[in-house]
Amino acid sequence: MSNRISADAILIRKQVREAEAVTDEAMLACAKLKQALLTARQNPAVGVSAGQRAIMRLNQAEQQAFAMSTNLLRLHEELNLVAREYMGDDDMPETPVTALPAAEPETVRLTA
Repeated sequence: MSNRISADAILIRKQVREAEAVTDEAMLACAKLKQALLTARQNPAVGVSAGQRAIMRLNQAEQQAFAMSTNLLRLHEELNLVAREYMGDDDMPETPVTALPAAEPETVRLTA
């Protein structure tokens, strides 16, 4: 294996892990925001339907973040296949990717 292929592989591995981490952070941020919205809505001075459309939009954003995460995992697996082809089995261990969803996540369209 050439030094160039090895250097590219190391950089790609770093970037994939970074992208996966950012996606996880986005999903955590959405979960925290949803908790804050629902907690604020429990105030007796606030109507039960206050912010409903905003919560619907947030759910849609969460679904998109999850779809991105799923696609990054699939990308990760594809890159493992490329690594096997160009680097062989003995040069660098591939990064294991487990528990990939069997099917594409369903897209739910929300209308307001």
